[in-house]
Amino acid sequence: MQTRTYKTTPTLDLQLDIHEADEPTTTPKPVIVWIHGGALIMGTRTRISPTHLNGYLNAGFAVISIDYRLAPETKLPAIVEDVEDAIDWIRTTGASEFNLDPARLAVIGHSAGGYLTLLTGHRIDPAPNALVAYYGYGNLVGDWYSQPDPFYSTEYDLFTKEQAHAAVGNGDQEVTDGSKDPRRRDFYLWCRQNGYWPEKVGGHNPITESDLFTPYSPEENVTKNYPPTLLIHGNNDTDVPYEQSVLMTSKLKAANIQHGFITIENGPHGFDNNPESANTPQVIVAFEKVIEFLIANV
Repeated sequence: MQTRTYKTTPTLDLQLDIHEADEPTTTPKPVIVWIHGGALIMGTRTRISPTHLNGYLNAGFAVISIDYRLAPETKLPAIVEDVEDAIDWIRTTGASEFNLDPARLAVIGHSAGGYLTLLTGHRIDPAPNALVAYYGYGNLVGDWYSQPDPFYSTEYDLFTKEQAHAAVGNGDQEVTDGSKDPRRRDFYLWCRQNGYWPEKVGGHNPITESDLFTPYSPEENVTKNYPPTLLIHGNNDTDVPYEQSVLMTSKLKAANIQHGFITIENGPHGFDNNPESANTPQVIVAFEKVIEFLIANV
């Protein structure tokens, strides 16, 4: 694994990790861009599952996991810009330095990373060859995000504004590694308990300014040019509703886009990293189908 800086802001370097199989090859490798989850507030590029990483490498892909700046210090437009800039670096500088094939690129993400993955389908030009979204979502302004969430309001202690903001800063304190302070999760819980997530991450009110979210809503931007997409979601997800993938599937079907939708029966959020579900037959088979989908489309 090698690390490179793909972008520099006035306060930090944004980096990516390039993972390649040990066997040298003269043939340019197809690329998987891996985007971590964490509600755009938490998470880190280093948390890719070793099982998934090895599976991708064994299938002949180079895997590149990327930083992006996190909310609330950085708002959604700049976060998306980071993803766009990372893919541009991979297709230019990275392709030259690491013998990558810029014309064969897939994007894979989990949760918020799944959302950002779906976003690349209409914001990246040329679009990726394939997208895989694990328990992702296609819109940001639905009640599930813009209204108080019953699960987080009843199953967790309620957080005050002061508690929630104890671990987050302002726009002059950019962050890319959300794992350094676990209290960032308190901010996320407070957002979900009060329906503040779209406003705190997107910088606008989802009710009165919903049109400003449209460019960042994959569900509203599926066209005939959208890439082949595979969605995977557990139907017992208490964080991102299973219906988010159902709705995205309906949009893909209406646009006649090649797609697949795998339901993990009784699967919780993060089923592929959950010790109780990660090694179950249906999750193992789902990952095998991911590999098949990538080989067929990239």
